[in-house]
Amino acid sequence: MNIFVARLNFKTKREDLQKAFEQFGEVTSAKIVKDRETGRSKGYGFVEMPNDEAAQKAIAALNETELDGRTIVVKPANPKEPGSTAGSGEGEGA
Repeated sequence: MNIFVARLNFKTKREDLQKAFEQFGEVTSAKIVKDRETGRSKGYGFVEMPNDEAAQKAIAALNETELDGRTIVVKPANPKEPGSTAGSGEGEGA
């Protein structure tokens, strides 16, 4: 399951995001979306977990909790629109 994480602290690292979700199960990838020109975090990212049950538990447990001093929003990611490059991971420096 692909999980969307918003309101991230701009200083949160990919490893921090991954650790937060690993307490609920296996994480296959964690990405923080970055601005292509500045390399600065855009304040959101995506986490992929292969086990849907573990992913649902992580969403329920982590939504509206604090990570690196910010209250984060955690929810299932919307599927990409056909032909969209959003969320492709390209240029994100993950």
